[in-house]
Amino acid sequence: MPQNVAAELVDWIASWRRELRFGGYALAAALSPSTYVAATRTVAVKQIYFTAWQILLPFSLFMALFSLVVIQITMNVARNYDLSQFALELVVRALVLELIPLLIALFVALRSGAAIAAEVALMRQSGELEAAGENLLRHELVPRVAAAAISLVSLTVLNCAMALVLAYFSMYGFSPWAFDDYTRVVGYIFSLPIMAGFILKCIVFGAAVAVIPIVAGLEATERVRSVPVAVLNGMVRLFFVLGLLEVVSLAAKYI
Repeated sequence: MPQNVAAELVDWIASWRRELRFGGYALAAALSPSTYVAATRTVAVKQIYFTAWQILLPFSLFMALFSLVVIQITMNVARNYDLSQFALELVVRALVLELIPLLIALFVALRSGAAIAAEVALMRQSGELEAAGENLLRHELVPRVAAAAISLVSLTVLNCAMALVLAYFSMYGFSPWAFDDYTRVVGYIFSLPIMAGFILKCIVFGAAVAVIPIVAGLEATERVRSVPVAVLNGMVRLFFVLGLLEVVSLAAKYI
């Protein structure tokens, strides 16, 4: 039994080393101008279209509905406890800073991360990955990393902005006279440290959603059964990382 535990620990450490190594390689390749040829741009554009643009309207409608429900619940609870003056701050901190970025990261992970992990695992199982070598990593996988990260950040910014607009109309209606109070509260919440942390969290979420599924796919073997196992391991690892990042973010802000 101790030997099995030790072997699992070694495999776990090795898998995270592969995550960090591929993440470093992807970052270096993304910063290299030689990466951005016509073929890589095409791959990146297709990935952005699949991940974000293709489902932008229905997903935005869902997020608008979700935001309205959370806003109304927060307003009602604040009113019941005589805390109406803090309702807007609660909405911005809970919905905009925490819930929306995490939900979008989970959505992109399910829509794009699982598909990329499965495709990479199948390429590894068939031997196509080894035959193509570094060119495949540089011109196929790295553009997908960048595209997935860009899609996540774009969806987060768009839906957070929409939630802020919905919060204003839900609390103040169509009156323009409350705009000064609204901008003062929002500006107070989005201080420079909070804004920097929010941007950093979005970037790290994007990197995790892009890198972890690819490395999980690379862990597949020539056995067909290794493909679903690699995808499942990658998604579990990704969900764990996203949850851990959210906990760290909450602790840094409020503890």
